[in-house]
Amino acid sequence: MILTDRADHETRRHILTPRFRTGIMTRMASTTRYLNRRAASVENDELRVTVLQEGGHIAEILDKRTGVNPLWTPPWPSIEPSTYTAAAHPAYGTNVDAKLLAGIMGHNVCLDIFGGPSDEEAAAGLTPHGEAAVVPYEIEAMGTVLSMGARLPLADLRFERRIELDGRGLTIHESVENMTAHDHPVGWTQHVTLGPPFLRKGLTQFRASATKSQVVEHGFGADDYLIAGSAFEWPYAPRIDGGIADFRRFTSAEASSAYTAHLMDPAVADAFFVAYCPATRLAFGYVWARGDFPWLGIWEENHSRLAAPWNGRALTRGMEFGVSPMPETRRAMIDRGRLFDVPTYRWIPAKSRVNVEYCALFLDTDAVPERLVRP
Repeated sequence: MILTDRADHETRRHILTPRFRTGIMTRMASTTRYLNRRAASVENDELRVTVLQEGGHIAEILDKRTGVNPLWTPPWPSIEPSTYTAAAHPAYGTNVDAKLLAGIMGHNVCLDIFGGPSDEEAAAGLTPHGEAAVVPYEIEAMGTVLSMGARLPLADLRFERRIELDGRGLTIHESVENMTAHDHPVGWTQHVTLGPPFLRKGLTQFRASATKSQVVEHGFGADDYLIAGSAFEWPYAPRIDGGIADFRRFTSAEASSAYTAHLMDPAVADAFFVAYCPATRLAFGYVWARGDFPWLGIWEENHSRLAAPWNGRALTRGMEFGVSPMPETRRAMIDRGRLFDVPTYRWIPAKSRVNVEYCALFLDTDAVPERLVRP
């Protein structure tokens, strides 16, 4: 159920986390600790899902049959974003993204930008990928349903999410409400990042409903191996050395870095990506409405970033689906406007709310699935 029609907004406006719309601050329920962070969890016989109270990151989607959480846990200690200061925490680096990196984990939402802030926005307190990844959330966890919400004070947006477990899958409902009297252009990306032990060099395989693709226009780190700005068709990206990179299998290189943008197939209503780890015979992926999130960004960090807090230790692949193809400033996002004749951002109308829904699921299989569909 994808709610985008304005009439649906009015008739179903309370479908997401209704208690959060009362204006009464609610206390976080079913609290726990996860890697030294305040968190809340829900579970059933098959899965456990853990969400961090500050930043709202989905830190864990644990498959109980295998004991595997496919999501990335950074190789540095995680702290609450509210406790971060540059003077006290130099281990997270000196760049504008230090506060975000201090608390990032797993699947975080990028809102209302996807990428870095402008110099002026950074001076005003905006972090890369927007406030949603660092603000505190109100969380309620009851049975197999977790509801969460937060106000983004700089953007004056209200973000809400509800997670419902069902067997080996979960459905995620999200809502963004524009509290202002003007239309708001946003970046809105699900920054799903996979990591070890599920992500393994040369072994983990991928499939996606991707079509036209493009390498980011500038070099993406010291070990970028792709031709900057080149257009290609999924899954074969042109390498600087004249070869072809097949994005259907994770790299086996000693060190590498890359970012590519991929248009989801316009011929089908649902888009997907799926990753498969042969060692565990486990496939994990997401399915979403292509009309809501037409782009998939693939970010690769393979022991390439040497500055703090990375220190050459991170192994990740981000499978980041959203309304924008490239991580860039708000100005660059709006100036770009379109790529492959598809918009590169979304509008949230004045005093209005937009709702989306997507799914994540596990499959036991002897081979990578060629498609992933809603359960």
